[in-house]
Amino acid sequence: MIEDVVAKIQNRRFLSFEFVPATGGIETQIAALQASGIMQKIDAIVCTDSPRACLKMSPILASIKLQQTLQKPVICTLSMRDRNSLALQAELLGANAFDLRLFLALTGDPVRLGDQPQSKGVFEGSSKLLLKIIDRFNCGTDLQGKPLKCAQQRIYPLCVMNAFAKPLEKLKTTIRNKIQNGAFAIITQPVYERDTAQTLLQWVTEANHELGRNVTLIFGFYPITTFKGACFLHKNLPGMSIPHFWLQKLESAHFTGKEHERAEGVRMSKELFAELWNLQPCVHFMSSSHLKIAKEILCENFCIPPKI
Repeated sequence: MIEDVVAKIQNRRFLSFEFVPATGGIETQIAALQASGIMQKIDAIVCTDSPRACLKMSPILASIKLQQTLQKPVICTLSMRDRNSLALQAELLGANAFDLRLFLALTGDPVRLGDQPQSKGVFEGSSKLLLKIIDRFNCGTDLQGKPLKCAQQRIYPLCVMNAFAKPLEKLKTTIRNKIQNGAFAIITQPVYERDTAQTLLQWVTEANHELGRNVTLIFGFYPITTFKGACFLHKNLPGMSIPHFWLQKLESAHFTGKEHERAEGVRMSKELFAELWNLQPCVHFMSSSHLKIAKEILCENFCIPPKI
């Protein structure tokens, strides 16, 4: 199951869906996901790790539950905010026993942004530390170079990168560093312009050629249905930017009425998804587990054509 989805990523034809675990049990969320029809469209689920430093269910345990219940590969997010290198190694060893072997490495949002102000961030290292640990495990040793007593199944690390910078050329160095540090694939923050997506894709191609690698770029996609939501993302989420024409059209629709505003947002989001998919059919669909909009885009009027 894991190697099948790895092959899809390497062949650059891949669709994943974001799952944000609830604070408690996730059975209701899983049932809703099964009933939505989305599962037939996606190749893998990306389970988040307490995004924006707000308390959620353990990503390791939630990922195991998801993978076993849905029989769909899960990419488990691990944040450096909450774990030192000992905890990271221990969790990877445990996850391996449950065939959880796809991990998205994040540095993590600072604790001050979240709902647990009493916590202290660990931040022993950036996401590069997890990539280094995974590389050592795949070579049969721990971080200290000591041989692992039991053979581990291969682990596949993914990482994230911004989709916006001033100037955009700064991201070219970021891409090269991510590839050089051992990432298997790179997921971008949400992209809202085709030209930006094409530039990032070109830089990944160039870095792969230079370094002799075959790292896949996966476009981050987040649908927007309200002017207020677009403004919040534009002002508060680093590493992404909402184009002026998006803000302008959603603002105009906003004053026409809520129904028209949402319809315009859905229309623009559908067009964006189709543009990204046609550019390179490797997309990570983020929606904070809001299934209605995901169903409208993935299950209504969208058909993923078979690979020729």
